[in-house]
Amino acid sequence: MARTIEGDLQGQGLKIAIVVSRYNSFITDRLVEGAVDALRRHGVQEKDITLVKVPGSFELPLGVRRACAGKVDAVIALGALIRGGTPHFDYLSAEVTKGIAQVMLDSGVPVSFGVLTTDTVEQAIERAGTKGGNKG
Repeated sequence: MARTIEGDLQGQGLKIAIVVSRYNSFITDRLVEGAVDALRRHGVQEKDITLVKVPGSFELPLGVRRACAGKVDAVIALGALIRGGTPHFDYLSAEVTKGIAQVMLDSGVPVSFGVLTTDTVEQAIERAGTKGGNKG
């Protein structure tokens, strides 16, 4: 039987940063609520959660990098990229994903990726807490 390595789901004593995009705040505010709720259910104290707001998803990698430089045990990156009529969505979603992954690899701090990439506003709303549950 192979040896299983699994993280501890108990958050007591952990310092967590949530870095969230202000853009599409009607979606990202719901994602923050979901993330904070999940952290609290796993024993993370409210005083141990730091919320960092950045202008948009493109700024998430820098916000995550700065959070990782602080005294945190993990970071949660939250945003909502919604496809429009130009290729802008494709460029942003790829670069934001790469940037956040690179920060995690460089810092060694775990980063949970909670950036929604959806085709429509309706899909984003669903993933932020209606039919599909909150993905935050």
